[in-house]
Amino acid sequence: MEFNIVAWFWHLLNKNKNIQQSMSRKANCWDNAVAESFFKTIKSECIKNQIFEDIYEAKKHIFDYIERWYNTHRKHSSIGFMSPLQKNKLLTNRLDV
Repeated sequence: MEFNIVAWFWHLLNKNKNIQQSMSRKANCWDNAVAESFFKTIKSECIKNQIFEDIYEAKKHIFDYIERWYNTHRKHSSIGFMSPLQKNKLLTNRLDV
């Protein structure tokens, strides 16, 4: 039931902001290559060989990895070997000029 409420809220939020949701074709990973790559990275760099006491510990570990490493320090080849934070600052500075 909780998922249905979240999905409904997300749908309304998108509708109010004129955002169109897209869906990939069934069983076609190429439609969602960016997300597939992200999850591969999470699996190989963050949770491989980890043992968690419970789901909350796993969520915290993944959140910390994303917020403290993946977005702030890890170099991404798709954005010129910068971290997302560096790329965001670069683009923000260009908009300010």
